[in-house]
Amino acid sequence: MSVENGDFYRGRRVMITGGLGFIGSNLAHRLVALGADVLLVDSLIPDYGGNLFNLHGIEDRLKVNVADVRQQSTMNYLVRDREIIFNLAGQVSHIDSIRDPFTDMEINCRSQLTILEACRHNNPRAKVVFAGTRQVYGKPDYLPVDERHLVRPTDVNGINKVAGEYYHLVYNNVYGVRGCSLRLTNVFGPRQLIRHNRQGFIGWFIRLAIEGRTIQIFGDGSQIRDFVFVDDASEAFLKAGASDACNGDVFNVGGDEPISHRDLAHLLIDVAGSGSVEFVDWPPEKKAIDIGSFYSDSQKFRSAVGWQPRVGLREGLERTVAYYRDHFSHYVSATEN
Repeated sequence: MSVENGDFYRGRRVMITGGLGFIGSNLAHRLVALGADVLLVDSLIPDYGGNLFNLHGIEDRLKVNVADVRQQSTMNYLVRDREIIFNLAGQVSHIDSIRDPFTDMEINCRSQLTILEACRHNNPRAKVVFAGTRQVYGKPDYLPVDERHLVRPTDVNGINKVAGEYYHLVYNNVYGVRGCSLRLTNVFGPRQLIRHNRQGFIGWFIRLAIEGRTIQIFGDGSQIRDFVFVDDASEAFLKAGASDACNGDVFNVGGDEPISHRDLAHLLIDVAGSGSVEFVDWPPEKKAIDIGSFYSDSQKFRSAVGWQPRVGLREGLERTVAYYRDHFSHYVSATEN
């Protein structure tokens, strides 16, 4: 089902939790362009990625509610008239989840129940699309990884994310609150957090290249990953939200060009025209939760809704580097280095 013509979302009441963050804000830009009635909910917790500049150019075409999704009374009110809910609120740092597992559990488990309970009691007709993660699979037994692979996370974040995902499936199957989960691989692009390196390495690599600094790669750089440009990830959410073929199920959303960390760094340096690479030993705390090479098989999702990634890795990096060169000061303060 194509959503390119905007017929499905035109005038439709949509809510995005985590809406001021990376994927949420890019999705908001797309929905505004499609003519949707958009409500964003974000707590603006420091270091989690929410950034008001992410709405630059559409500020007066949507509504923003600064709120914590853990607050039941707030969520009860906000979900009442929303037809589609894109649930992107979450704590995504694996290192932070190990350092502070209780906060990770609160945000990635309890808050999911808060949202789903709000829907069950106040708007059971809503459709909820959850932002899952490939991290739930843990260290893969085979490549590419499809949805039949065992769920075997290696860190606290992965455990809590899969619990949040399963809540959505249970509420679909038991309570009739339609829901599904998109297990995203490494999403990159404009509006991504680049202030620190605790939310994935690709944004941090991009910042280092733009600044002409050294990209440190752990080990020999032979590990393989796949990457999804944020416009393609946004399209995946739109298609899932518009199709009941996804209800009660999980889907991988990955890229078409698996690449080693080493080759990715060299490609990025070539695109940016600056930066260098250094190979260093693994930090023990990161090695303990590393999963090795990973890339996913997205055929199930492609067959269900007709999704296809359109932006290649080089093009995506070119567009991302250009964006941050134009807007760098809005993502990195003058005192950061």
